[in-house]
Amino acid sequence: MDGLDSAQLRTLAAVVAEGSFDAAARLLHVTPSAVSQRIKALEETVGQVLVRRARPCVATDAGRPLLRLAGQLTLLEREALADARGPLAGGGRVRVAVVVNADSLATWFPTALARLPQRAGLSFDLRQDDQDHTAELLRDGSVTAAVTAQREAVQGCRVLPLGAMRYRALATPEFVASHFVGGFTASALAGAPLIVFDRKDRVQHRFIEAVAGRPLDPPVHYVPSVPAVSATIRLGLGWSMVPEQIAQADLAAGGCVDLAPGRHLDVPLYWQHWRLESDVLNALTAAVRAVAAENLR
Repeated sequence: MDGLDSAQLRTLAAVVAEGSFDAAARLLHVTPSAVSQRIKALEETVGQVLVRRARPCVATDAGRPLLRLAGQLTLLEREALADARGPLAGGGRVRVAVVVNADSLATWFPTALARLPQRAGLSFDLRQDDQDHTAELLRDGSVTAAVTAQREAVQGCRVLPLGAMRYRALATPEFVASHFVGGFTASALAGAPLIVFDRKDRVQHRFIEAVAGRPLDPPVHYVPSVPAVSATIRLGLGWSMVPEQIAQADLAAGGCVDLAPGRHLDVPLYWQHWRLESDVLNALTAAVRAVAAENLR
C-alpha cells in the first residue's frame, strides 16, 4: 500500500459512488478543485487513468482494484472506530453495501439481516440486480457482498454456496384454458404472453428452452416489481416463473395453477464477499448462510 493516500482513495470512492466530481465534493465537504487535485495525484501515483470522466463517472479497469481497496479500508476503519467508542458514544457508523437479486430480496434475504446481532451504528445499503449480474458490482468495488448466480470467485472475494431458488410456472386457470388448451407445448409457449421482471431476467426463457428444446420468442410484458409480477399473473395478463416461496400461497388459494406439474427450474445461488477479516462481514455471512439453508433447496 506504499504511496497510496487514504484521503485520495476515499475521494475516488466518492466520485464513483456519487457520479461526479461536484457531488463528491459536496459529500466530502471540500471544493470540486480539491477533489480534482486528489484524483489527479492518485492517478499520477498509479500511472494510470482511474476515473472515466463521463456522466456518471465510472472507474476504469485500473481504478477498480483501488475502489475496492477504498471500500475495504472504510469498512475496517468505521468498524474499529465504532468498537473503540462503544455503543453509547455514537458516531463511527458502519455501512455495508450488498447487492441481492430481486426474488431473494422479496423472500428470504431480509430475514438474514434481522438475524444479525443488534449493533449500534450498523446500517445496510441494499442494491438490487439480476442474479446473473450482481457480481459486476463486486468487481468494480461498489458493494461488499453479493447474492449471485456466479460460482467462480470474483478476484479478491470468497464464494460460498447458498442453495438453489426453485421456480414454478404459474398462471390463472382461465389463462391456461385460453392459451394452453392443448397442453404446455412449444407452439402454445410461442404465443402465450409472458411476464418478465426486466430485460436482464432470463429465468422464463431458460425454462421455455428446457421444455421446448429450443429458444422461443413469445410476447413479453416487462413488470419490474416482484409483487406486481404476482399481481399481473393473478389478473390473467400472462404466465411467469415464480419463486416457490411466493407460488405456494397462490396455489393454495386456488387463484393460480402450476402450468407444468412436476417441472421446475432451480437457480443455484452463491454468497460472494470481500476476502476481509471483519466482524460485521463475518456475522452477516453466518446469518445469510443460515437463513438460506432454511429457505433454499
